Amino acid sequence: MFNRVIPAFAFCLLASGATAQDTQRYQLEKTDRGYVRLDLETGAMSICEDRQSQLVCRSAVEESAGEGSGRAAYRLRQLERRVEALEQASAGKTLNSSEEEFEEGLDRMEGFFRRFMGIAREFERENPEPMPNRT
Repeated sequence: MFNRVIPAFAFCLLASGATAQDTQRYQLEKTDRGYVRLDLETGAMSICEDRQSQLVCRSAVEESAGEGSGRAAYRLRQLERRVEALEQASAGKTLNSSEEEFEEGLDRMEGFFRRFMGIAREFERENPEPMPNRT
């Protein structure tokens, strides 16, 4: 009999430990319509109502989706229109601006090489002796 009591007692301890962890995970706040349950681990909120002595909870996202979905859809359409307008406006400029950037890059490279060659010529004038071959 003693062998049966110890496992049952251990099971009760483990079960109560899990329940204690669950009660610390959620926080309930009373509201006018029922309760708001906050999941302290994930931050998810649920709206709970007492129906026939049972607590029935729905996600707060589901609750607010009905109110904000029309506004969100409107804002999404507005943003899509803006993106489309910007893409159309920049479509013609892309080719021209990239060509201009390429030409500007070539001009800078040419200036760099001319300047480098000028420094090399000055160095040769100052040091007419050939450099020793160290290879």
